[in-house]
Amino acid sequence: MTRVKVTNYRCLASADVTLNPELNIIVGDNECGKSTLLEAIHLALTGQLNGRAIQAELHPHLFTSDVVREYITQLRNGTSTVPPAIRIELYFADDINDAALAKLKGINNSERSNVPGVVLTIEFNAAYNTEFATYVADPTRVQTLPVEYYIVRWRDFADNDITARSIAIKPSFIDASTIRNTMSANRYVTDIVRESLTPAERVELSLAYRLMNNSFLDDAKVHGINHALAARTGAISDKTLSLSLENSSRANWESGVIPYLNNIPISLVGKGEQNAIKIKLALAGAAERHVLLVEEPENHLSFSNLNALVSHIDTHRGTRQLLITTHSSFVLNKLGVESVLLFNRGIAVTLKALAPSTHDYFMKLPGHDTLRLILARRAILVEGASDELIVQAAYRQVHGKLPLEDRVDVISVDSLAFKRFLEIAVLLKSKVAVVTDNDGDVDALQKKYEDFAAYPTIGLFYDLDTAYPTLEPQLLKANGRDVIEQVLGRSFATDDKCLSYMGGKRKTDVALAFFTTAEPWTPPDYIRRAVS
Repeated sequence: MTRVKVTNYRCLASADVTLNPELNIIVGDNECGKSTLLEAIHLALTGQLNGRAIQAELHPHLFTSDVVREYITQLRNGTSTVPPAIRIELYFADDINDAALAKLKGINNSERSNVPGVVLTIEFNAAYNTEFATYVADPTRVQTLPVEYYIVRWRDFADNDITARSIAIKPSFIDASTIRNTMSANRYVTDIVRESLTPAERVELSLAYRLMNNSFLDDAKVHGINHALAARTGAISDKTLSLSLENSSRANWESGVIPYLNNIPISLVGKGEQNAIKIKLALAGAAERHVLLVEEPENHLSFSNLNALVSHIDTHRGTRQLLITTHSSFVLNKLGVESVLLFNRGIAVTLKALAPSTHDYFMKLPGHDTLRLILARRAILVEGASDELIVQAAYRQVHGKLPLEDRVDVISVDSLAFKRFLEIAVLLKSKVAVVTDNDGDVDALQKKYEDFAAYPTIGLFYDLDTAYPTLEPQLLKANGRDVIEQVLGRSFATDDKCLSYMGGKRKTDVALAFFTTAEPWTPPDYIRRAVS
């Protein structure tokens, strides 16, 4: 796959994601749509949701809630409108040597690009126009989408109806969140085991299972029970009742065989071990599995086990396309920052979209700080440890709690790197405040950040008074020497001696004193504005 476009599916009102040909590490906050993206890809490749055909799984909550509310509002306002539709498009590489993909090539896509691909839509069926008109005759009674009037259409870019067999690219989806009970856990892992077997091994298992069914009837005790049941013919039914194992086309080894680990059903072993086995089995799967979709491999794993699993993934993924969602900076760093997709409700950005110098900077930077910026509801960038402590304390004064309790992350960044982090914030439309010294030159400061002044989600906070160029003079300006002495538990003959003490190697210790003190003090105005 080269590209995925999703419209109106769950939380993804509009998503357009360009994929790396091999490894894609998708990072983003909770509820940002990472899992939904993987689910949409799997749906468009298999036509299935929760293990069943999508037509049988339709419900109103598949549609983006804002789109549904807008539609109902339009109905009640008397605006004639077509009910909203879900659309998932998958674009494949245009490989002239791949005959299977060539069959899917055409312009039946929103870009009108002549490439291979598939499109799955869930849309209103016009055949129900008359009945639907009656349904919406009183719009005040319409509370949600009537999915009973919807139809699933699954076609390739050549505009032909397709099935999963028509698509040369086969997916394997490993998502622990879909396991809700023992039976589904067994079946989930069994499906992955099946995919890891060769066709010959599948045939051998199927034959062995049917032979076992036949031997069941040859058992003397079963034969005696069926003889006794046959004697009741007429009393229960005119037909003979007997017991047997199902041997219809629906009965196969997958429905009767469950996987074990050291003679324990796999659904009863630790969740971390279950997840690791599923991922390793999928990686060892048959060659036709071209796309692996892995949801948060770090789930339930200790650091050492996660290290082993990620190393296994890196070693065994081969050339197959792999999409992994994660909240782990370790996974990000271990597999490669160059493969990261920064994701937020349909907006997907790779480091390749950044300026070359910024791209190179983040390639060398451990992923922890990058993830913090991406995952925070709001980020406040500061210049060092002392600034971080003062900003945290100021936030607590204003809001009665520390920033992280509000999912606001105060990140200490070298001031030279502020602009690099802001480039990511611009691409993701993240809320970021920069708290900085004026360093005695306001004009230079404003010029430095002029490229970001037009972005409403980015704020630059500093003091205009160049007589107070850094944090410590600002604290003295806002509080006076008397308050500083109360906080630090020391006396100073002059303001200069006070500032001399607060600077240099004591900067962090002084900031910690302000963070922990019970004495009242006032944050500098620019910091108060930044945390408000």
